[in-house]
Amino acid sequence: MDQIFSAADIGSAIQSALAPVFLLTAIAGLLNVLVHRLSRVVDRARHLEANAAGFAADKRRIAIDDLAVLAKRMAAANWAIALCTMAALLVCLVVALLFLEQLVGGRLDVVVALMFIAATMLLTDGLMLFLWEVQLALRSVRVRAALLLEERI
Repeated sequence: MDQIFSAADIGSAIQSALAPVFLLTAIAGLLNVLVHRLSRVVDRARHLEANAAGFAADKRRIAIDDLAVLAKRMAAANWAIALCTMAALLVCLVVALLFLEQLVGGRLDVVVALMFIAATMLLTDGLMLFLWEVQLALRSVRVRAALLLEERI
């Protein structure tokens, strides 16, 4: 039976498709961080929702304000996860197309380039949303700290 692909062809295909795999590893690490942050925000929101009814009026107002910020943080983290996941899926397609291009000898370079650009843009958008979520978290902590200082004075 004739060999369709030589070992050199397969080795070359693997080599050309390897670089985007490192990007997949980085995206997986980022998704891990994003999912962890989202779970912490959801836990905090559930805790506040469960206990807000028992708070005094001033504490209930602070809890409601915190819930509004947590809702924004959840939305930002959720969108960041979605965008980074779509970027990872596109990178997977890039890897498959690079491998296929090497084996078949087709000219998929324009498609691969466009998909990689799209993946990079989605990843950039996901990172921007991640940054916004972190800024929301920091801003809410600073505001809460300022309120506590006012109460002490």
